[in-house]
Amino acid sequence: MTPRDVVVALDVGGTGMKCGLVRRDGTVHHSERHPTLPQRGPDAVTADILDIAEGLAARARADGLEPVAAGVAVPGVVDEETGTAVWSSNVGFRDVPLKDLVSRRLGLPAVLGHDVRVGGMAEARLGAGREQRHVLFIAIGTGIAAAHVVDGKAFSGAHGAAGEVGHIIVRPGGPPCNCGGRGCLEAIASASAVGRRYVELSGEAGVTAHDVAVRAAAGEDLANRVWTEAVEAFADGLLTAQALYDAGIVVLGGGLAEAGEALLAPLRVALEARITFHRVPRIVHAALGDTAGCLGAALLALDSLENTQ
Repeated sequence: MTPRDVVVALDVGGTGMKCGLVRRDGTVHHSERHPTLPQRGPDAVTADILDIAEGLAARARADGLEPVAAGVAVPGVVDEETGTAVWSSNVGFRDVPLKDLVSRRLGLPAVLGHDVRVGGMAEARLGAGREQRHVLFIAIGTGIAAAHVVDGKAFSGAHGAAGEVGHIIVRPGGPPCNCGGRGCLEAIASASAVGRRYVELSGEAGVTAHDVAVRAAAGEDLANRVWTEAVEAFADGLLTAQALYDAGIVVLGGGLAEAGEALLAPLRVALEARITFHRVPRIVHAALGDTAGCLGAALLALDSLENTQ
């Protein structure tokens, strides 16, 4: 690659798309955001992705740069080898060949990745996990998912479903989960679960996980109870994850992680109380915020170029 080369990168979420032109060293030349509006259906979202990608490539050329590849990240189940968005409840994708569609529209090589896995790659290479070989990135938002990153590469598993730590059962027979199970970590410790639990106990509508965190910090008993339940459940799930992955550092991102030390401090204490012979990983807050997915999509595209050279 030359100093003029950039990659087109898009991180497609259920609410919005974070998009940009990214250089080889991870610096962002240009960024923009667009609403996803998934209620219009997957065909409309796909059309927007292609239009935005084409617009970014045109912007690069207008700025005297050369787009050399494109990377797209989406939620759900992703077949990275074929570049297919197999299924996404947030966006409505079912077997959408996004890699090929983007490549044909732009006339460039393209790759498709899972939003959490590419976010984990970005945090491992450019963010809070820099200089660490074994990074476990966990995104805690509406759901909970993880990426196991070793030497900067995230592993997808045999069927593209690796890292679903949100579906570790931490409370057998507990609250129902959207996956069909009961007592999953996601059903107890995700941002949506924390808010829902407080509403159930208080009868007060519209309370979010952020509200619970603020109220717990202010000393409210009910909020503290709900927050502690979530932290204890998360520690149980993380104990299992650490037994499986033996991470050197755990990087927490997503909406619930914005609580910062209000989450991290009690989580560290709870995990250390549970650990026996395993090594206790460092637990830190993500450094890249909601730009990790876009940066990770760019890294995935850059990696694909290097692998074909």
